[in-house]
Amino acid sequence: MINDFDYINELLTIYKPLLTDKQADILEKYYRYNLSLSEISEDLGISRSAVSYAIEHAKNKILSFETKLCLNEKFKKTYSILNNEEIDDSTKVNKLKEMY
Repeated sequence: MINDFDYINELLTIYKPLLTDKQADILEKYYRYNLSLSEISEDLGISRSAVSYAIEHAKNKILSFETKLCLNEKFKKTYSILNNEEIDDSTKVNKLKEMY
């Protein structure tokens, strides 16, 4: 089972273009580069509480995107089908057609 930290990183990869530049920057610093709230607030010249709020708001935004669009879920299913060596290519094509 994937942990929340890794899951948000996956979603950030997909949905980053839908965030504001500042939201994307803060999430990357926190989730990708593992910076603390203090480090991010110092770097951006904002309060720790502003960083915490921005992280929570942006995280909820990308979770909402995934709930509605399911792009990460579809990617994982597609990847699983394409990399399954036990099924032939025509079956793979049929399974993908069913998905999309």
